[in-house]
Amino acid sequence: MRKIPLDKIRNIGVIAHIDAGKTTTSERMLYYTGKTHKIGEVDEGTTTMDWMVQEQERGITITAAAISCTWKSFHINFIDTPGHVDFTVEVERSLKVLDGAVVVFCGVGGVEPQSETVWRQADRYNVPRIAFVNKMDRTGGNFYAVVEEMEKKLGAHCAAIYLPYGKEAEFKGVINLIDEKLIIYKDEFGLVMEDRELPSDVLSDTEKYRNILIEKLAEVDDKIMEDYLHGKKISAIAIKEAIRKAVIGNKFIPVLCGSSLKNKCVQLLLDAVCDYLPSPIDVPSVKGTNPQTSDFEEITASDEAPFCALCFKIATDPYVGKIYYIRVYAGSLSTGEYVYNSTRRERERVAKIVKMHANRQEIIDSISTGEIAACVGLRETKTGDTLCNEKSQILIEAMRFPEPVIQQAIEPKSKDAQEKLGFALHKLEEEDPSFRVLYNQETGQTLIAGMGQLHLEIIIDRILREFNVEAGVGSPQVAYRETITKKISCTGKFIQQSGGRGQYGHVVLEMQPQEIPGSGIVFEDKIKSGAIPREFISSVKAGIMGSSKSGYLAGYPVTDILVTLVDGSYHEVDSSEMAFKMAGSIAFGDGLKKGGSILLEPIMDIEVTVPEDYMGQVIGDLSSKRAKIVSLSQRVNLRIIRANVPLAEMFNYATTLRSLTQGRATYIMEPLCYIEAPSHITEKIKMGFAATGTSVRKSF
Repeated sequence: MRKIPLDKIRNIGVIAHIDAGKTTTSERMLYYTGKTHKIGEVDEGTTTMDWMVQEQERGITITAAAISCTWKSFHINFIDTPGHVDFTVEVERSLKVLDGAVVVFCGVGGVEPQSETVWRQADRYNVPRIAFVNKMDRTGGNFYAVVEEMEKKLGAHCAAIYLPYGKEAEFKGVINLIDEKLIIYKDEFGLVMEDRELPSDVLSDTEKYRNILIEKLAEVDDKIMEDYLHGKKISAIAIKEAIRKAVIGNKFIPVLCGSSLKNKCVQLLLDAVCDYLPSPIDVPSVKGTNPQTSDFEEITASDEAPFCALCFKIATDPYVGKIYYIRVYAGSLSTGEYVYNSTRRERERVAKIVKMHANRQEIIDSISTGEIAACVGLRETKTGDTLCNEKSQILIEAMRFPEPVIQQAIEPKSKDAQEKLGFALHKLEEEDPSFRVLYNQETGQTLIAGMGQLHLEIIIDRILREFNVEAGVGSPQVAYRETITKKISCTGKFIQQSGGRGQYGHVVLEMQPQEIPGSGIVFEDKIKSGAIPREFISSVKAGIMGSSKSGYLAGYPVTDILVTLVDGSYHEVDSSEMAFKMAGSIAFGDGLKKGGSILLEPIMDIEVTVPEDYMGQVIGDLSSKRAKIVSLSQRVNLRIIRANVPLAEMFNYATTLRSLTQGRATYIMEPLCYIEAPSHITEKIKMGFAATGTSVRKSF
């Protein structure tokens, strides 16, 4: 039986750049909704959302934490996501299943690099948003500059609905542009608010920015446009209705302001979440594919519809094992029922359903449309799998996860730890789709790959602490890639005679570079007149994909190539799947030799915030690392250096930057693209590969 009406549910995420105040804002939301009775502080390691030991020690969010709370008559499921680029996969999978998002910006830092990243992720999933400019009590906080940056850098169609009252340390409250009232906070915990008439000294600003708000709404709402053109007074109710409609349609972003640390304006943010962000029935229906007919179908958000949910995250609990986070798009599910995994084509039994409160569990009997919860007892399900009713099968589009850019070797310090290490790595790989475990056959090394040094540091720390495995790790290595530079034709033949039935496979491929970077290996079949039987085409593709895992130059994976199967031949008796798989592999290897193969190296986008006095040293150091300076800008008394730099040059940069600036500079870095490595780098890697026979050197 549904307890909460669908239109009263809000599934939201809190997303932002690192240190913008996401977790602090989330903690205040929990406090004001009565979920917690004491405000958790990031600096003290007492937050509810950052429950991992590593999060509390470092003061950063590493894993997205889900929690539910109630504000007025609304039920809010919200997820606090990481701001560090190394953990961007947590943002990606959260946005996939959320109906709306609160984007937090720092009032001093404005639109920072990771702000742009999470904004693009929200754009990709068409997630409606509201913006909250935090830290208005800080020196240098400039609300109007942040709104302007949102328009310029993000292309956001936005306008303020509240203005700050008082600057920096004198920040006392906000001006409500919709109701034309002043809201003042009277106590330390932000519990006592007082509505006042507007003072005369803010009337002109209020009128100016209220008109800007109405003009922005008029651009996306016909009724507001009509009233505005006829000079009619537009009521607060009409403005709120227009904002809600425009936000749900992803046409407008209302901007609020406040100070989460000083407990100001978080209640107004909760009101905005309920007033403007959509419920599960307000967003467009999720589309899926019928696995039996391959037709697209819409999933109706209704309890009466067949059950459909997406598993968007897997976590390991020390007491109950694996916990599977799901978002229910239709129907309902009760404990003990069976569901059908349409991705894996497996039946699964749900042993237990729990509501997650960060790392704490509340056992519930059932879950309905629009809700987010977790299941226990599933066996074959992976992140991104669709769970549905076996009689009404549907397949929701899976999530896309970024490829790792850095890897290093790991090995147990004793034979006893070998099995425990394998178990730990398997568990962590199931939890985190951006973490990969590889095995180098030639050297016998186990390699771990991730999104950055911090990502791998956290993984290694968890192996030591959670799984009690003593392991040695090698130096980080860059995950290079290989591709070709010209279009070529290549042939692969696999012929083997050994007295009985032989093996015969023959393929002709055309290979050419892909125009769009990051496309991977794309296989096309253009066989005509049955030169190769249809049943062998998939074997040719399998041979190509297997061969692409190790390139010609230095053994690195191959990417960005369009491979077209154009011709071949077969033998009625001797041809087999294995023969054509080998022929495909041989042809692909031949194509790499002919195609002018080059090595690609990962390029990072870095932003360094540095005091003016040290700017010359930092730019000089970046130039020595083959960096390309993209822009220089100023923020209060600091300089912002934006550059593109090879990842290979950036290991241990935090230490270098601290020593150059006496610890006064900070930086943020994220993957940008792959480009051709310089010839001297390529030659050095090729020589190392020729000498050792492996692309990753052992280093313990």
